[in-house]
Amino acid sequence: MAHMTVQVVTPDGIKYDHQVKFISVATPEGEMGILPNHINMIAPLVIHEMKIRPTDDVDSVDWIAVNGGIIEVKDNVVTIVADSAERSRDIDVSRAERAKKRAERDIEEAKSSKDINQARRAEIALQRALNRINVGKK
Repeated sequence: MAHMTVQVVTPDGIKYDHQVKFISVATPEGEMGILPNHINMIAPLVIHEMKIRPTDDVDSVDWIAVNGGIIEVKDNVVTIVADSAERSRDIDVSRAERAKKRAERDIEEAKSSKDINQARRAEIALQRALNRINVGKK
């Protein structure tokens, strides 16, 4: 069976390094599935939940909350360099829910003060929190 190596790297170090048979990522142009022997490429990533099917367990799926970054596919090695990334088993859902509430509150404050920069930062924080909640519940 063909496989590829997937490494997810953040400023904090390697978050994932396994042999896999499939991954799904999201780019600004949409979702992309990657199988072994995929063409070499580099693409930006958006905030999304990455789905990975490892080769060692037929029914297993690994979920990773990725908060933007870049994906490089080259010769059956997939490298994802992300601002931050967390495996579902490492996510503190209650902490993510608190971050969601803070972001929603910040959005309301930014709207009332008409601070566009604060609103945009709060919207990104909300997307990240929702992504972490979704992945953490898987």
